[in-house]
Amino acid sequence: MDMQTILENKKVLVVDDEPDILETLEELLYMCSVDTASTFEEAIHFLKDNTYDVAVLDIMGVKGYDLLKVTNKIDIPALMLTAHALTPDNLKQSIEQGADAYVPKDKLADISIYIADVLTARKEGKRNHVTWFSLLKPLFDKLFGEGWRKTDREFWDEFDEKQISSRDDIQKMK
Repeated sequence: MDMQTILENKKVLVVDDEPDILETLEELLYMCSVDTASTFEEAIHFLKDNTYDVAVLDIMGVKGYDLLKVTNKIDIPALMLTAHALTPDNLKQSIEQGADAYVPKDKLADISIYIADVLTARKEGKRNHVTWFSLLKPLFDKLFGEGWRKTDREFWDEFDEKQISSRDDIQKMK
């Protein structure tokens, strides 16, 4: 199934305190029905009154981690989006707290790929981090420096083990 088909008519909540980011995401996700919120309170209002297929949450400025707790509680897949919180610790925290993906704003143009990956994984009953992480790992390596995963070696070894299991599952489907 192609990305366009996966995203067609999906209901997406985008939360960011930067109006240009909200506008850009609306344009990039033209095939979806998109609601935008610029504050935590506005996002909560949308979450109370609507059902979403996925949420894209800025980390800074809108209490992104608090919104992640809410989306997890009501089983909405969430992608964390960040520019200012682009650190190994925030990447790890996002994964630990149940984010389905962690996307730097520098990669905003590819948001459809990451959302389609998350939706496909969830449809298969998984929280699959293979595609988005594989695509973004070279950027993380460049930004965070060589050996950035050594600080939390146990966490990343376990993360890698889950990725191998997911890749094996994908290979079995071919």
